[in-house]
Amino acid sequence: MIPLTLTQLTAAVRGDLRLSGSDTPDTVVSGAVDTDSRLIEPGGIFVAKPGETTDGHRFVDAALRRGAAVALVERPVEEAITQIVVPDAVSALADLAREVVARVRERGDLRIVGITGSNGKTTTKNMLARILEGEGETVAPRASFNNAVGAPLTMLRVTEDTRFLVSEFGASGPGEIARLAGLVSPDIGVVLMVGMAHAGGFGGIEATFAAKSELVRAIRPGGLAVLNADDPRVSAMAPIAAEGDVSVRWFGRGPDAHVRATDVEVTAAGTRAELEIDGQAVPLHLQVLGEHHVMNALAAIAAATALGVDPRDAVARVETLEIAERWRMQPLGSERVRILNDAYNASPDSMAAALRTLAQITRPGERTVAVLGAMSELGEYAGEEHDRIGLLAVRLGIQRIVVVGAEARRMFLEAVSQGSWDGEAVFFPDADAAYDYLLTELREGDRVLVKSSNAAGLRFLGDRLGESFS
Repeated sequence: MIPLTLTQLTAAVRGDLRLSGSDTPDTVVSGAVDTDSRLIEPGGIFVAKPGETTDGHRFVDAALRRGAAVALVERPVEEAITQIVVPDAVSALADLAREVVARVRERGDLRIVGITGSNGKTTTKNMLARILEGEGETVAPRASFNNAVGAPLTMLRVTEDTRFLVSEFGASGPGEIARLAGLVSPDIGVVLMVGMAHAGGFGGIEATFAAKSELVRAIRPGGLAVLNADDPRVSAMAPIAAEGDVSVRWFGRGPDAHVRATDVEVTAAGTRAELEIDGQAVPLHLQVLGEHHVMNALAAIAAATALGVDPRDAVARVETLEIAERWRMQPLGSERVRILNDAYNASPDSMAAALRTLAQITRPGERTVAVLGAMSELGEYAGEEHDRIGLLAVRLGIQRIVVVGAEARRMFLEAVSQGSWDGEAVFFPDADAAYDYLLTELREGDRVLVKSSNAAGLRFLGDRLGESFS
């Protein structure tokens, strides 16, 4: 974090300063901010956030032992550490992020990009960060730090030398993206797609559209919206951009996109495409597997080139990305049995894309195996969406469909009803049972997709399989 005096820090979070030891109101604090006492470093600021299962106030002493200089608390604690008492620790974290980013923006040439969408946020964020790191100091979220805690923690990593801040905005309900993006008013907002992910929490696809469009409304006047020209719901956000004096830059596969892809080819070695970037032809060879990641690359390149990055430099840098993120189309195992562990998140769109990728990369003589778990947060749409995935797996000719967990059982039942009734589709109640089956079932030449939402826990099954067949 940038240096702030305790007086400035207290004012930013609208708290009550309680000094300890030799600290004075003019004492300067510049350490990193975190809600996890295990990650606190000397001089850091510990945010004692109450949680669902524990309370951060219990760990102030642990943070102090690791060298914390200040604790943001909702009630005074006994530990001998300077404290700032606030009504709500998460709100205070957001207030501090807003203040720090505003100060850095006033002093330099900081440019801020916000990214949202039902799928692809983390991959696009990683691609854009990889491109921008070649231009100057870039701050981007670790893993999927995109919620009310993760997004401000990322923002607080900016320094006076930071040129680019890439923020990823997720949401579990209406208004959340507006609150998070409103902390920084991005120069550029990227909207990837509007799909069924989290539709249960939003109340349907139209409510999801409204929530994702909150990012476009948060872009500062004179800024830029980078929109998916191939998604009708995303392209419908163009009038919203115009209302806010925000211009639009399109990415997609169609002829009208500023950044477009043609001749896409997916293989086990990666994904190739021909790009046209503002009329300039540039070939692309992604190491990241999956045709759907071409759209993520287009979005990242569209944002980067809008920030002045040379198109060929942007493409060359995104090509160096080997995987999108751990547990996202992560190749494991060996050439004998290749495991694709894509079980960090799952929605109907990403599940379908992963299954298509499995079918595309499998060569004659090899066998497709899909290990599938539940898709979370679909609410009333869960049943029909799991049915559709079971149907798609059969239509794609997936040769072994292994469904894991009671919440995913309808995928198995639909696959059986569509013709996979002679052992092609099997069901197991838990990952351990599925693992035991797969150890004996998998054979040389198998290409195995492991796909589920995070809550289903199949990412660890994917890791176990990858180790067993390495």
